[in-house]
Amino acid sequence: MLPVGISFYTFQSISYVVDVYKRELEPERNFLSYLLFLCFFPQLVAGPIVTAKTFLPQIRRPLPFLRIPIFFATFLILLGLFKKMVLADHLAETSDFVFVRPAEMTTKGLWIGMFSYSLQIYCDFSGYTDIAQGAALLFGFRLPENFRMPYLSAGFSEFWTRWHISLSQWLKKYIYISLGGNRIGRYFTYRNLFLVMAIGGLWHGASWNFVIWGSCHGILLILERWVITQFPNSLPTFLRPVRILGTFLFVSLLWIFFRSPDITSSLCYLQGLFIKKEGFSLPYTFEMNFLYCFFAISIGHIWGSFYFKDNKQLLNGFRKWENSLGKIAIFGVLVAISLILIVLFSADSKPFVYFVF
Repeated sequence: MLPVGISFYTFQSISYVVDVYKRELEPERNFLSYLLFLCFFPQLVAGPIVTAKTFLPQIRRPLPFLRIPIFFATFLILLGLFKKMVLADHLAETSDFVFVRPAEMTTKGLWIGMFSYSLQIYCDFSGYTDIAQGAALLFGFRLPENFRMPYLSAGFSEFWTRWHISLSQWLKKYIYISLGGNRIGRYFTYRNLFLVMAIGGLWHGASWNFVIWGSCHGILLILERWVITQFPNSLPTFLRPVRILGTFLFVSLLWIFFRSPDITSSLCYLQGLFIKKEGFSLPYTFEMNFLYCFFAISIGHIWGSFYFKDNKQLLNGFRKWENSLGKIAIFGVLVAISLILIVLFSADSKPFVYFVF
């Protein structure tokens, strides 16, 4: 039994102590402000991880009420609800069905289950982050962006600049750079990459599965860095789609260790993927739900890559809607319709994946 959210507010406490110790941040004189930084409820139990350097100044200089981007905050909350209730919870039905019985599933079912979980954890976690960002904005606080369409990454280094960004940046600043980063030499850089990812895996839980998951990501980062160093001009632009698919495949394979209860189950699952076998087939509705969700997420990633590369672009777009009574009325109708559709198409409620950590 552990206190709720202990891993997240421990990271935030460490960031405060280290930044003050290094004189990068003035000590906070108001204890209530420090408590608000530590216990701010929208991101308390699942992030994003907020550093004192970015949050405490917002308490001292709060955003004026009339400047709060209510439309953008509402959009983020609706987007998060859609990702969680419609996409992640439907995908969870498929992945849960498969991961409970990997030894009894067909090879096709195992592949669908693996990709279902890969998409589920993204929609679930990024959906929570969107809701947290939107709720925080309504109180006048800006939380850092935590996901930036990670499954469009053309490499593992790029993936970790798009996935759980706040954790990646925390590990980079407070562990990787503290170990020497890439300043000491090539082999020390490789060591630091491996240690940081292994520690990142262990942070998720005291299990060998998490250590293997983090260590494998560390090894992939090392290999990628070595290839880029040895062959700097060998990756032409037209191969980017192939690299995106390859990165998505390897990341999805490693999610098996993240989702499975133990190493035996993980190895059994991996064996079933590459050795064709018969067994239980997925129910037709689960297969169709996976295809619908995969299509929706793909369209969202492609559309977002062209029009909404970061939250600032979205914010600027919604600012224009706040200047007209007609647009305000239209936005209100769209919000109502969106809520109705989310409720109608939602699956049975599942707990957020990252509440466990």
